[in-house]
Amino acid sequence: MKNAHKTPPPPPSPPPPSTQPMQLTEAKVVAMNGYSEPRVGFGFNVGVGSKTGGIWTRGDVVLLTLRLLCMVASVTAMSFMITARQVSTASFYGFQLQLHSKWSFSYSFEYVVGVTAAAAAFSLLQLLVGVSRLWRKSPVIPSRNQAWLIFAGDQILAYAMMSAGSAASGVTNLNRTGIRHTALPNFCKSLDSFCDHVAVSIAFTFFTCVLCAASAVQDVIWLSNH
Repeated sequence: MKNAHKTPPPPPSPPPPSTQPMQLTEAKVVAMNGYSEPRVGFGFNVGVGSKTGGIWTRGDVVLLTLRLLCMVASVTAMSFMITARQVSTASFYGFQLQLHSKWSFSYSFEYVVGVTAAAAAFSLLQLLVGVSRLWRKSPVIPSRNQAWLIFAGDQILAYAMMSAGSAASGVTNLNRTGIRHTALPNFCKSLDSFCDHVAVSIAFTFFTCVLCAASAVQDVIWLSNH
């Protein structure tokens, strides 16, 4: 018996085209657009102190918020101090004496005005620069050198605010309590409006000191992440 003719098996079908070129093309397009990972949410990364692809971080927003609060607090402290003035009378050994009170009569109060004005100018400058960079989708702090300069400015202002508030507090406490073992009266009984303005100014001066210290801490966080 003759062997039956064997039909050769059909040739294997060609493999499907690989998707690797398409993936590479998509990767190139994504790289050209400047993104290395998908972005979600309101345009903010979860990380602090870094910015990629035109996305702002929470650290940048915190910096701008602190600048705004520092400017408002320092302007408030300066405004209450420069409006601290009053004319009244006080009894001294049975005599009625006319009292003229004004912030410029005390070097400590002048120191407060000068320091708060410097803090307001510094905060306003940093806020304007930060907002302009926000408009251009750039980081608030572009380099480490500038971060060190801003950190130094925040440190100086924080110490200056603490010094000015402490000096003004001593003068205000003297006005309220007088001097022991002398007949110097409590001038704040007659100059209540003046002393209240000074007290509010001192409170906002210390608050500005806290905000400047917080800004310095935020600068350190930025430097530690870059």
